[in-house]
Amino acid sequence: MRQKASRPGLAVRDDPTVVALVTRAAGGDPAAWEEIVERYAPLVWSICARFQLSNHDREDVGQKVRLLLVEQLGKLRERAALPGWIATTTHRERLPKCRRLLAILTSDPPCSYAEISEKLQIPMGSIGPQRACCLERLPKYGALSGLGEADLHWAGGEHCA
Repeated sequence: MRQKASRPGLAVRDDPTVVALVTRAAGGDPAAWEEIVERYAPLVWSICARFQLSNHDREDVGQKVRLLLVEQLGKLRERAALPGWIATTTHRERLPKCRRLLAILTSDPPCSYAEISEKLQIPMGSIGPQRACCLERLPKYGALSGLGEADLHWAGGEHCA
């Protein structure tokens, strides 16, 4: 039985059109790739808009999502899940990643870099540079300021033991 899409712009999980499109694009069909970009760009932009990103930052996120998609397209376990993969990947770029990283870095008791690396699934060597990047953006994005208990809860309550 087919599932209905719960939100506009997201395809049903067993949509044969999406499966065929991903299969063609993964096989090197440039028309299929262009169709994926055109079809799902509004999804990426709408997620970026919710975080009130500037046009420049929206373009950066869109480009990063497209680059990740190029790398992962042939590796998708469930090709019909492409819209969900795009949405999840977009959410992980920019502010959500910064909020979560900063919330974990300011948790009490403090987390070790090894614990942070495991929780965020990022290399230990990238924690410092990512923190610096997030802190650099802090004044620009009021949504990141005033991290507190609510943000720790938002970050999944990821206190370290």
